[in-house]
Amino acid sequence: MVEEPKLHELDARTLRGLAHPLRMQLLSALRRGGPATASQLAEKLGESSGATSYHLRQLAAYGFVEDAPEHGKGRERWWRAAHQGVRFDESLLRDADPAVRGAASVFMHEVASYHSQELSTFIGTRHEWPDDWVSASDVSDFTLRLTPELASELNEKIHDLINSYRAQAAPEGTPGAEQVRLHTHVFPISSD
Repeated sequence: MVEEPKLHELDARTLRGLAHPLRMQLLSALRRGGPATASQLAEKLGESSGATSYHLRQLAAYGFVEDAPEHGKGRERWWRAAHQGVRFDESLLRDADPAVRGAASVFMHEVASYHSQELSTFIGTRHEWPDDWVSASDVSDFTLRLTPELASELNEKIHDLINSYRAQAAPEGTPGAEQVRLHTHVFPISSD
């Protein structure tokens, strides 16, 4: 049986520590690329090492990143993601505190922007991928008429299906295997 990924439960306090564009980029870079120093992340993200260092310390204060001392030599400080993902509680969007609602909104907008950026990057670089990976990719959208209960059921089934593939994940170093990103978006739209 494959273990579920370790997730960080967002609450009003930790949301404030994450709801910043650079912090979200840093956390994503550590999750995808593994441990790194503030300088390495600064170069990768086109930021100053002072900014990345400050925001990494803020992420650490809220429990999103931690030291990775096994990678460091001397004075180098290496960081790693403390969790594989976050779990967002939509009740944060309705919190009584306007600062919490604002942080939740920033977080959601940054997630949507990041998803769009990832997809755009793939589309712009798909010619660099082998044909079998281009054929295996998918950019689809569907419109269904559902109740909130059916939409929740659909979400649960999609998540269960995705999680069932964790047991089949190719080990590191498997020829032809790559990390694959899946974005799910289920939301109501106006028919106007």
